[in-house]
Amino acid sequence: MSGAERIVSKDLALDQLPASAIPTRAQATIQQPNAVITSEHAHFESTCFYITPIGSIDSEQRKHSDLFLGSFIEPALSSFNLTVIRADGIDKPGVITKQIIEYIVKSRLVIVDLSYHNPNVFYELAIRHMMRLPIVQIIRKSDNIPFDINQMRTVVIDTTDIFTLVPKIATYQSEISSQIRRALDNADAVETPISTYFPGLRAIASA
Repeated sequence: MSGAERIVSKDLALDQLPASAIPTRAQATIQQPNAVITSEHAHFESTCFYITPIGSIDSEQRKHSDLFLGSFIEPALSSFNLTVIRADGIDKPGVITKQIIEYIVKSRLVIVDLSYHNPNVFYELAIRHMMRLPIVQIIRKSDNIPFDINQMRTVVIDTTDIFTLVPKIATYQSEISSQIRRALDNADAVETPISTYFPGLRAIASA
């Protein structure tokens, strides 16, 4: 940068690869000669569901969620061939609670924002824990990580003020990208507080 060399971590270098170099599990399965992939399955294989406190329009929580979505989540996902969906972005007709749960149990990745200690967020996170599927946790620095889940890696984002936040936007994006890669690389060995004490327990979503 500016004529100087820069040393970067291996994870960061991998995160900067073009999306075409990172196949999804759906793409890998399609290459198998006898595999049948439904459009619904392919949709969830390319989806990251964003669990977050949304709040009403113009509320602090909505502004927070919009900021994290646009500034951190979407840029961090850009090299993974994943489309991020938030609960208010589900356009499929039907019962909203059922649809949210379906995204929680079937999406290839879930990113959960623990900020504000929203009870709905923790309920949805617990469902994902039962599935033992890839999860990335984030939280704003002003909130404590609850004891039951503080052993899981969590990206802590300091939103104290604009002067603290803005210079570290790229750093937070990189940290989230790194956690995404680790989660997807170990998709079949996800550890949660439930799996720690009941390693053989796993919920399975029906077709």
